Amino acid sequence: MSDSCCGTTASLESEQVLTTGDAGALPVVVIGAGPAGLAAAAHLAERGLDFLVVEAGTQVGASIAQWGHVRVFSPWKYNIDAAARRLLEADGWSAPDPGWLPTGGELIDDYLAPLAKLLGDKVRLGAKVSAISRLGYDRVRTAGRDDAPFLIRLADGSELQARAIIDASGTYTSPNVLGASGLPAHGEESIAADHLIDHALPDVLGTDRDRFEGQRVLVAGAGHSAATTLLALAELEHTPITWAIRAGDAARTYGGGAADALPARGALGTRLRAHVDSGRIRLLTGFFTHRVHATGQGVEVVSRDPSGREQSVTADRIVAATGYRPDHSIAAELRLDLDPVLGSTRALAPLIDPNQHSCGTVPAHGVDELTHPEPGFYTIGVKSYGRAPTFLMATGYEQARSVVAALAGDWEAARDVQLDLPETGVCSSGLAEAQEQRVGLATGISGGLLSTPLPLATAGANTESGGGCCG
Repeated sequence: MSDSCCGTTASLESEQVLTTGDAGALPVVVIGAGPAGLAAAAHLAERGLDFLVVEAGTQVGASIAQWGHVRVFSPWKYNIDAAARRLLEADGWSAPDPGWLPTGGELIDDYLAPLAKLLGDKVRLGAKVSAISRLGYDRVRTAGRDDAPFLIRLADGSELQARAIIDASGTYTSPNVLGASGLPAHGEESIAADHLIDHALPDVLGTDRDRFEGQRVLVAGAGHSAATTLLALAELEHTPITWAIRAGDAARTYGGGAADALPARGALGTRLRAHVDSGRIRLLTGFFTHRVHATGQGVEVVSRDPSGREQSVTADRIVAATGYRPDHSIAAELRLDLDPVLGSTRALAPLIDPNQHSCGTVPAHGVDELTHPEPGFYTIGVKSYGRAPTFLMATGYEQARSVVAALAGDWEAARDVQLDLPETGVCSSGLAEAQEQRVGLATGISGGLLSTPLPLATAGANTESGGGCCG
């Protein structure tokens, strides 16, 4: 691999000890080899800054591989970072059809894996970060702190040092709990230990089919991840389905039907409503999961609403499509300024608040909104949004570009943040109609991250509010 691609090589052996004055000679360490992390790597490479990407999984896009069967909302046009495209094309790579909606597996095979191959030994797999600090400094000590290198401890006990850190580790490994109040339901840990609870997007019609077919399945959640799973389950014969939501009705999930501004989103809601109206899917509203326990007849899931009224349902398997949350524990010794509600940076929170914004109304933002009191530490990608489900992959790419520009000292570029999307996000009605002719029916998930192909008896393509929110 040439130095022009990835900067100069620096030794990162754990026994290397540098004084605080040497911090500037160290690489930037990127945590996570998903789309945002590899985009940051591409921008670092393009600017000639030394870097290392550490990935906990055994492959790039390890979290994406968990939903590789699912088709993303956004087309290839919006899924390829600009710097990554330039590096790849200079190496002879040909971009996929810009209008096609790739599956997670295609996203890895046709983009992330070739990019990682080009970056070579700058991407280190099987390197899980367990903690981050400053060399010789805990969180309390101030004098000289900003000049000290970052210390990164890996799960195998080895350590790295860095001049800056870009955390693009995502949230897929920290799903929200089943319990309705943000706490685990009573008995939830025990049922999960028995492998009776799945989180969003099991491969119901593929590799996981045997675990669901013929079973009584409870799906909890009102987002499009729940809708995706429900529609897939409805294709399985002799599989009773119960759908539990906290809301008093399913209007938010159903959307606007035929009147929906996004036809495919309306088609999703229309199809789901038809299954509920026909009795194929049993809908329980006002369901606040309070406790779960195994019985001789299956797993009893008990709801207790705020008034104390209880209702229950018994199932063989549970799908908790309840979203994700960030895990900032690895940075416990750093000085982070986190919004108390979302867990994003405090400056970013009002721009992404799901009570005020959909994916399409989140403005472009960059290094200024992502800066913590700990200089040189940035979180980008879906983890930067905390609990907000309003993330766009294209937004993550702009975050990466802005942060790397700042690390290169190019503050004019860092603060010139822009986001080029169709007027309704990456899921304009025109795109939906075009994709309808290409892949048939697809359905979306919570946050607009993904869509998964279903049988083509009903033509259409699904989109999420704001379009491809996490595409």
